[in-house]
Amino acid sequence: MSGNATAGNGKISGAAVRAALLAGIRGLVLAPVALGGGIVLLVASLLSIAFIPLGVGLFTTPLVLTVVRRHANLRRLLAATWSGVRVPVPYRPFPQDVGGGFTGRVRGCLLMLRAPETWRDLLWLVVDMTAGFVLALLTAVLVFYPVEGVALVFGLWRVTGDDTYWYGFVPVTGQASALAAGALGLALLATGLRWSPAVLRLHFVLAKAVLAPTSEREMALRIERLTASRHDAVDSSAAELRRIERDLHDGAQARIVAMGMDLGTIEALIEKNPAKARELIGKARQSSADALTELRDLVRGIHPPVLAERGLEDAVRELALRLPLPLEAEVSAELAGRAEPPVESAAYFAVSETLTNAVKHAGADRLWVELAHSGGTLRISVTDNGAGGAVVEAGSGLSGVARRLGTFDGVLAVSSPSGGPTVVTMEIPCELS
Repeated sequence: MSGNATAGNGKISGAAVRAALLAGIRGLVLAPVALGGGIVLLVASLLSIAFIPLGVGLFTTPLVLTVVRRHANLRRLLAATWSGVRVPVPYRPFPQDVGGGFTGRVRGCLLMLRAPETWRDLLWLVVDMTAGFVLALLTAVLVFYPVEGVALVFGLWRVTGDDTYWYGFVPVTGQASALAAGALGLALLATGLRWSPAVLRLHFVLAKAVLAPTSEREMALRIERLTASRHDAVDSSAAELRRIERDLHDGAQARIVAMGMDLGTIEALIEKNPAKARELIGKARQSSADALTELRDLVRGIHPPVLAERGLEDAVRELALRLPLPLEAEVSAELAGRAEPPVESAAYFAVSETLTNAVKHAGADRLWVELAHSGGTLRISVTDNGAGGAVVEAGSGLSGVARRLGTFDGVLAVSSPSGGPTVVTMEIPCELS
């Protein structure tokens, strides 16, 4: 939690209270997931690997390890959205020539077992169910355990016979000791309001320390992504040029040619048939207006004027206003300046594509768009209350967004459980000016 969360007179601000309460709730959610999920997935993984010599593990190991990767990716998403901790995704896609049948399963299983990120994931499960669980639980304890201490002050405890009720290290036997327990609770509460978001962030930093690839591996993965994104950028540019040529040929150009023909006919009829000439003049005027509209739409598709003139925040707000009714969108932004024009353009069209996907496929009636910049990273989150189930797969709109962001070393993360909501998080490293 940043230092400006407290007021200058030493009092805890409302923002600090909300941040601490939210961190406590998130810690309360993470603790059972870390412990239960870690135990179940680690045991399943080790048993599946142990059964490989029996043949059963060849079928179960890839499935179990895929679930482990999804579990790790969910933690990566939560780390970015809850605490701003970016954990790189190191997984490589399977080669196209893995094949099917028994041989393909053997090769796929061996590829996953040879991947160093597989063993980092398993090590993370051990760390997550122990130290990660303790940090998540501590986040919740610092926020909610003080409630019991305050309640003890008012006599809300039970002492049976000679038994002593312990609150932390304070034995509660009467009102005096209850006041001591209340004082301890207030001290814990003050600590929680100040440090619980930091403890939650430490949970994710610990996950990053285990899950993140080594610097050499990360550099190799980055080179691979940049090489692939360069090819995608070249292909996208060529496709965009073909689209522009087609739109110009079939749209504005055809109208301008027809307008020229009409003007030639008008020139021939202006003395012989003035009425017909006036009719054709009106038709030519309409054709020129239609051609101008099409050219404006084409230019807007290449680089919207509002983006160039007023920046990403206002351009995204315009996108939200143009969404079809009854869909409603809320846009919140915390941008202290503007990014480079290519970055703004990539972010704009990424948001546009994400909103289009939500309109077409999610069945949502509410959308939330958040833009923020911190730590040298532009972070954009698009949330809808639709049916969920969105995935990043080849040929989908979201895969195109990922390729567009990859050109700038950006990343895309999607959380879309069945039944919703869907949260699409985009990050682009950049500086504002």
